[in-house]
Amino acid sequence: MSFEGSETASSILGWMSIACWVVVYSPQIIENYQLKSGEGLSVFFVLIWLAGDLANLFGAILAGLLPTIIILAAYYTVCDIVLLAQIYYYRWLRRSQELASSRYIPEADVPARVLSEETPLISERRANENEKSRDSVIGQCLLYGSALIFVLGTGVAAWAIDKRLRQGQSREPPSEIIEWRSQLLGWTSAVLYLGARIPQIVKNFQTKCEGLSSALFLFAIAGNTTYVLSIFTLSLEPNHISANAGWIAGSALTVFLDIFVLLQFLYYKTTERSVPLRSP
Repeated sequence: MSFEGSETASSILGWMSIACWVVVYSPQIIENYQLKSGEGLSVFFVLIWLAGDLANLFGAILAGLLPTIIILAAYYTVCDIVLLAQIYYYRWLRRSQELASSRYIPEADVPARVLSEETPLISERRANENEKSRDSVIGQCLLYGSALIFVLGTGVAAWAIDKRLRQGQSREPPSEIIEWRSQLLGWTSAVLYLGARIPQIVKNFQTKCEGLSSALFLFAIAGNTTYVLSIFTLSLEPNHISANAGWIAGSALTVFLDIFVLLQFLYYKTTERSVPLRSP
């Protein structure tokens, strides 16, 4: 497949992928801020993802990949650090509040029902569950679907602006370098991206996906899918595929695990509505 004949399709898909990855962390960062907690995320998930992003960053630099890929890898690394900072900051804040409460509230003056850790927490949790249950699964799917279409459309608009700024001039094909260091880092990042999903999937069974944003995984699926398609539509030549093999594997295979996470969301949301809440 020639570069000239597929440049447009690859460029559009590439910009769509960039648009998805620019916003992929935002829903979870906002979710953590609203809940004042990062406990919906597995720490190992974020740490391994961070290691994968670092390997991706240095591998992309050594392989001479597109500047947009290198910039995005650096951006992902910063966002991973933000997520980790949220997790540990809100943990510290919660411990500080609990310590302050234990200092200023004499135990003898607190009624027995208040001393029970279950009563207020269960009541608040059930109230929150009742409030969340008003939003239907179909409504959330429509909301996220609309957001995804908007983000993909933004990617197409960015491509159109970029094309206009270049005044129709075609880009030269990237000079991709196939050497063992970049390939090792590329495959390392692929393994880390896959491994990062495992602790998060395990934690979801424990937390029933509470405190986790499904939009994070929806945009990750869209970003990875369009990224892989942009590579294949650009060229099917062996050298091109070999240079990007690690990145193709890392993106394509994580899509299936992210779909599994979305199925977890769907299952727990459906189960939540089918089981009636009992009064405390």
